[in-house]
Amino acid sequence: MIESHTMRRRASLSLPIIRTARGQNRDGSLTLGGLLKALGETSFGWAIVLFSLVTLLPLPPGSSLITALPLLLTTGQMALGYPSVRLPGRLSRLKIDEPGLRRTVLRLSPITRRLERILDTRYESVFLDRQPQALGIVLFAISFALFLPVPLTGWFPAISLFVFGVGLMERDGLVAGIGLCLGMMSILLTAVMISSLAAAAETLVDWSRSAGAE
Repeated sequence: MIESHTMRRRASLSLPIIRTARGQNRDGSLTLGGLLKALGETSFGWAIVLFSLVTLLPLPPGSSLITALPLLLTTGQMALGYPSVRLPGRLSRLKIDEPGLRRTVLRLSPITRRLERILDTRYESVFLDRQPQALGIVLFAISFALFLPVPLTGWFPAISLFVFGVGLMERDGLVAGIGLCLGMMSILLTAVMISSLAAAAETLVDWSRSAGAE
């Protein structure tokens, strides 16, 4: 029983996403909503894992303004107490690049392998009663940090959301807590970067005014 549980848990981290995406891509029907539905879940755990992977795809700078929208919607619904994820039609029909998604999943394999070794069902009280709504508020803030097109900050909140999503999926409060801690650090990093950019812009404006006055 323990061996069977371990095999099921490990497969849930990457294989279903890769296999389902490959199958849908052959049919020409690989979309965000279609992939989530085909995985057999509309739970917040699967959604956060999938959508955080999408934000890690190799896309042009500023793409997080688009790719982070499903995470903002999902975490917002979680904060509002929705029982499951509800994607609007436009987001549901958003096309996904299957080779890019596969490369992203494989690139994260060092993280997923470590998670697979420590995952267990524990500290489930984190997910009970009204806790998911409180978690949703924090996750929304992390998603908003990801949404902002701030240089050098996108990977950190996306990976923290991925780790939290895995913890939520497997009902592992410890792993979910690690994801939240990483997420809070990513918010702090984003705030520092924004402050630094604002200070640099202010300095540049002051310098331009001084040069113009001369």
